[in-house]
Amino acid sequence: MNKTELITSVANKAKLTRKDSEKAVVAVIDSIVKAVGKGEKVQLIGFGTFGVRHRSERKGRDPRNNKTITIKASRVPVFKAGKQFKESVSKHK
Repeated sequence: MNKTELITSVANKAKLTRKDSEKAVVAVIDSIVKAVGKGEKVQLIGFGTFGVRHRSERKGRDPRNNKTITIKASRVPVFKAGKQFKESVSKHK
């Protein structure tokens, strides 16, 4: 499912216009991105938790020339699925 399909699904399930649904979906995504960008945790009970994790500087290998390189430290977004979400997915085999 892509963003357009998600907007259509939300519009159908919530009985909203497609335009209102798009505003809602975009607002939710923007809110999550901004909060995680600030280092905050976004917890949606039953669905999961969005957060940020620090990745330390480390050594790596350039596959083109096999030389050792230093990979800079970075912050990466993470998502941990909630219990209800995991259970729902495991039921739909």
